[in-house]
Amino acid sequence: MASINVVVKHQGKKYDVEVDPSSTGEDFKLQLFSLTNVEPERQKILIKGGQLKDDADMGKLGLKAGQNIMMMGTPGSGGGDLVRPKEAVRFVEDMTEAEQAQQAGATPAGLTNLGNTCYLNSTLQTLRSIPELQTALETYKPSSSGLASGMTQMDLAAQLSALYKQMGSSLDAFPPMSFLTALRVVFPQFAEKSKSGHGYAQQDAEEAWSQIVQQLGQKVKIKESEDAPEISFVDKYMAGEFSSELACDEEEARNGGEKTVVAKDTFYKLNCHIDGQTNHLRDGIISALEEKLEKKSEVLGRDAVYTKKSKISRAPKYLTVHFVRFFWKRETQKKAKIMRKVTFPQELDIVEFCSDDLKKALVPVRDKVREIRKDEEDIQRARKRRKRSHEQDVGDIPGGAGLPSEKEKREKEKKEKEKAERTGKKEAAAADADTVMGEGETYKTDAEIDAEREAALLQAKKELNALIDPALRNDDGANQSGLYELRGVVTHQGGSADSGHYTAYVKKSAYVDPKTGKKTEEDGTWWWFNDDRVTEVPGEKIDTLAGGGESHSALILLYKAIPLPSAEGVFE
Repeated sequence: MASINVVVKHQGKKYDVEVDPSSTGEDFKLQLFSLTNVEPERQKILIKGGQLKDDADMGKLGLKAGQNIMMMGTPGSGGGDLVRPKEAVRFVEDMTEAEQAQQAGATPAGLTNLGNTCYLNSTLQTLRSIPELQTALETYKPSSSGLASGMTQMDLAAQLSALYKQMGSSLDAFPPMSFLTALRVVFPQFAEKSKSGHGYAQQDAEEAWSQIVQQLGQKVKIKESEDAPEISFVDKYMAGEFSSELACDEEEARNGGEKTVVAKDTFYKLNCHIDGQTNHLRDGIISALEEKLEKKSEVLGRDAVYTKKSKISRAPKYLTVHFVRFFWKRETQKKAKIMRKVTFPQELDIVEFCSDDLKKALVPVRDKVREIRKDEEDIQRARKRRKRSHEQDVGDIPGGAGLPSEKEKREKEKKEKEKAERTGKKEAAAADADTVMGEGETYKTDAEIDAEREAALLQAKKELNALIDPALRNDDGANQSGLYELRGVVTHQGGSADSGHYTAYVKKSAYVDPKTGKKTEEDGTWWWFNDDRVTEVPGEKIDTLAGGGESHSALILLYKAIPLPSAEGVFE
């Protein structure tokens, strides 16, 4: 597409500027910087449709030859001095593969399928989405006994640390051979041969997940402070606690004095049982939290049926949920899959599954978080409405020329409000002649309204901080609100655990742009890891993974505690 010549008006001067349709708004601002000495961040460029943004596609703005564009802004102190960059500009084409892989927002590396190893690849990709685990593995060192015996090659934590480091330096799919070898030595079940006699058998991703997490729990230790004792990474961030009650179902045993047994149990995942009544994740979790078992009653002197009811008394920062889709089918002597469709939320509220004590601590925080979110959404919606109104006004002015000043806009708003007030007074007087309306009322500007709303929002965030239970505040590895956001999904395609195909979906995280220092916002898209193929998919795709047939259905969900809004207005 050919270049377009436009005229930029700035402080009474006109500049002829050649616009490359393939350039961005930031490029255009740099052109004007060279002409006016006004730094890009101090420029306000008005074109049809509103204020020019840095990421605007100049070729899609509908610019016409000779079009007038208004620019406002003055140079800052020292704005006329061009400063040479401290570091030489490097283009992506000139970077090594490792450097490209480490760029913010780069597509992560896939994992090569080494023969029915999709169950492992999907598990490793989902676990890799836990940043605290990545940090802990970066500094992981095998035990001295392992070093002395030369068994570090069989240390799954050491192998995982090395694998993630290699994946972080590669754009191409990487074969996890060393980790797979170690896994098969430590857990021989994963070395089972295929019944067809060709290669290794397909395995269950949930079993691989559980065994890997168990090993990480034993080996990866972290310190909360220099003087603090080492604790298990998994116990801190991925382990929850149940408070359970076990009672005999038979009245005879209770009348005979048999007591209800109260206990605390550690859990590493919540199960979602699936039967003919299960339609949603909530149904399956409730079913799994109450189970029947048979054991000998000391009072009755014989076996009896007991009911065990469990409640969550500690919720971990990272919560694993397992859809119990596979079961042993006696007729065929193999694992079968429950195909039933079970929906699940991308934001999970676990308060109803918690003990009374934990519920008491979580509910005020959860409710306050929701109140703050609503206020933030209201503020954003109001700003968007004003922006659309402003853009509509600017759109009626060719090239943005003749844009009303702030003073003119305030006067216009005041007149409109006065007119509305007069109309209201007349209607009120007609309805009630004795009603006298006040005079001399003042009107708030949009900026004043925004300032009041933001002040109220800041106060709400301070109130939220004060609502956090002291015990939970000191446990940064726990969920402090009862709310979780979905970060990863392991799926299975097919009708049996002994066959089919596993993939993983991981939500794209926000990151800090090293060039600007600004944190990007999450756009709701996900990475789909299909062995060596990594593609970007929209968030709506996750809602299709509820099952209902042999297509991809969720088997493992990885939830993360939502970050609480801080009093500084940023998320921690």
